[in-house]
Amino acid sequence: MTSIRLIPRLDIKGPNLIKGIHLEGLRVLGDPQEFARRYYEQGADELIYMDIVASLYGRNSLKELISRTAQDIFIPLTVGGGIRSVEDVRELLRAGADKVAINTAAVSRPDLISEVSKTFGSQCMVVSIEAKQIAPNRWEVFTDNGRERTGLDVVEWAQKAASLGAGEILLTSVDKEGTRRGFDIALVKAVADSCPIPVIASGGMGSIDHLLEVCHKGHANAVAIADVLHYNRIPLHEIRSSARSQDLPVRILRERP
Repeated sequence: MTSIRLIPRLDIKGPNLIKGIHLEGLRVLGDPQEFARRYYEQGADELIYMDIVASLYGRNSLKELISRTAQDIFIPLTVGGGIRSVEDVRELLRAGADKVAINTAAVSRPDLISEVSKTFGSQCMVVSIEAKQIAPNRWEVFTDNGRERTGLDVVEWAQKAASLGAGEILLTSVDKEGTRRGFDIALVKAVADSCPIPVIASGGMGSIDHLLEVCHKGHANAVAIADVLHYNRIPLHEIRSSARSQDLPVRILRERP
């Protein structure tokens, strides 16, 4: 097993870092720049920024924030929300993003996945999937921050996204998001086992055991973490050291600039 990446996820609304449950009931937590700096200093492998209202307004408003972040944080930055074109991607990459996560626009026009992958490389193209369970071992793709049904089967859509050139899947369980009750293991495993590209599990982490379970049983390649970090329930260094003590292969930290 390659190293499991520990990735703080920062959901942004306007100038604020927010957190909700099931992507609803959003609570303002503070300045995202301060949280990002803290996670970088604690040894985050990457950061994910999601503009959660961008699809409503048809644009991503994180360019300025990403530009400031990239000046003193030197780990990969993934940015999502409201990205609709190759030009949108180009602007975010120029601002300092390393990858983009696209959901709504990719569902509306799957060719966008291929266009981004061919223009900037598959490593840049992350397909974000918001999943809700609709039957035993069946999940539907949702868009617009978990509000809109698409009729798409999650596993089939993940396979198609990979075939179109996506380099990674950011898989969010809307049912589990913000609950701290653990990941949807069956969902993560179904997608990870059916796709040849890495899967980032998002939604539900409340303990170290949840991390171990989604990696060992769900076959996740990375884990997006929000609640337990934002509320300082488990510091990132403790997550990493506990994972290593349980034989989960995470990166050994080295001194950072």
